[in-house]
Amino acid sequence: MTSSDDLMIASLGAATPIGRSAWACAAAARAGLTGFASHPYMVDAVGLPIRVAALPWITPERSIVERICDALLSALREALVPLQQIQPRPPIMLLLNLPPARPGLPVDLARQIGARLREQLGGLFERVSVATLGHAGALVGLQSAKALLEARPDAMCVIAGADSYLEPDLLEWLEQTDQLHGAGERNNAWGFIPGEGAGAFLVAAPSLLRRLALAPMARVRGIGVAREAELIGTGSVCTGVGLTAAVRGAVVGGLHEGEQLSDVYCDMNGEPYRADEYAFLVTRTREHFVAASEFVSPADCWGDVGAASGPLLVALACIAGVKRYSKGHAALVWASSVNGERAAVLLETAAPA
Repeated sequence: MTSSDDLMIASLGAATPIGRSAWACAAAARAGLTGFASHPYMVDAVGLPIRVAALPWITPERSIVERICDALLSALREALVPLQQIQPRPPIMLLLNLPPARPGLPVDLARQIGARLREQLGGLFERVSVATLGHAGALVGLQSAKALLEARPDAMCVIAGADSYLEPDLLEWLEQTDQLHGAGERNNAWGFIPGEGAGAFLVAAPSLLRRLALAPMARVRGIGVAREAELIGTGSVCTGVGLTAAVRGAVVGGLHEGEQLSDVYCDMNGEPYRADEYAFLVTRTREHFVAASEFVSPADCWGDVGAASGPLLVALACIAGVKRYSKGHAALVWASSVNGERAAVLLETAAPA
């Protein structure tokens, strides 16, 4: 697509421990509210309740598949609200991102989620593609959506991600591998708080939104995708090469001459690896930032939401622009997956008041 045909974000959907809609989540995150609580029955090695960020409307006994699917359906339905009164409805394609293989997840997670979506939403989507790329997967999917809509400018894409860490075997594994924040005999200060949730956003070409009389929330000006070879938990030293490549792919050519990034949204969760990765990125690309240290990392509100990270970060950036509390109108969203995927998206949001 040419710059005049960049993807536009038309609507949002979200379900997190701090809100059941995109707007509620954004308001709570801006206010610094948290969704942390003690797990009702899981305890760490010293017998203390494990702290988690759970969706409060889903009961603890629900399976991890049910938890992921309930959150996902909530986010999808919200993102599709603007299309309810449009007839005939344009073709809609779903690009769904789920967590990669890990303890506590069924090996056929994608199949089970797909079956539940067909049962609940019927033939709403012309095409459904499922990836299992974790944190950065939905932002990687945005690159695929751009290619799909170049070939089908009359269609729309919903990009969604959903995840949950709230499964007993998984929580035990996280503690054993020193990933749980504040758990165990050492009271681990560097881990993360397990969360869950889902996010979704609807994208389309500007010409289609005009024809449908839908107002865009943001423009996608750049997408960067790369891989990091030095992975977390392997003992190797990550110097942010993959993340740097992804961010440069999004901003070089996307930023106007003399323009800098005023708003940064990321999935840092308290693990030193992720903080170091961002620090190395900034040392290489500091000329692109107004203030690289002023970033938004909502894991301190809703925990680590894994594969839902990308869409939820996009929602925060879009709503900040629409409600005019963003610092500027060039927002960077980036995320890092445990298996090496790195993705960044440059958004043009509404200018601040």
